[in-house]
Amino acid sequence: MPMYSDKVMEHFMKPRNVGEIEDPDGVGEIGNPTCGDMMTFMITVKDNKLTDVKFKTFGCGAAIAVSSMVSEMAEGKTLDEAMEITNEMVAEELGGLPKNKMHCSNLGADALHAAIEDYRKRKDTGEPAPKPHAHKSDLHGQKCPFCDSDVEETYPFCGSCKTELSDCPECGKVVSGSLKECPHCGCAMGGEEKKD
Repeated sequence: MPMYSDKVMEHFMKPRNVGEIEDPDGVGEIGNPTCGDMMTFMITVKDNKLTDVKFKTFGCGAAIAVSSMVSEMAEGKTLDEAMEITNEMVAEELGGLPKNKMHCSNLGADALHAAIEDYRKRKDTGEPAPKPHAHKSDLHGQKCPFCDSDVEETYPFCGSCKTELSDCPECGKVVSGSLKECPHCGCAMGGEEKKD
């Protein structure tokens, strides 16, 4: 039985809404120090609805898929509707997650909720949203996006699943060597930022 559903793999290999909003209305950053996953959500709000949702994620394939799914589930919803998105809803939309990856769905919903809370706080104070932090890193502690094995010693290949790996020229994160753009920051793998 495969570890991940087809939907998880689809959202990992072709994540939706990766990138950064230049002047976001709200920013939410959530991390898990145990597994190293870090998610940043940026939102644009108009008439109490989420008109744009973007994310940058550093983490395993499940974390990227969760971020992609959360962004799709939230876009177009009212703020209150988006605040009702739960980790169970995210996992269900993805066709399930392995038990040891369920924490990723918590992070995705929590990062979205943090962005909405940030927007609401800043709306009251008039303060602009902060710029998201860059998640720079080196190979130490990085994992294969397919099987979660350490890649420090075996790069540019995963020693466990033999996947060819590459590092993003912009954020430095390990990604599949076959991707055209980084699922963490949206940078084109040729080194140029993705143009919309």
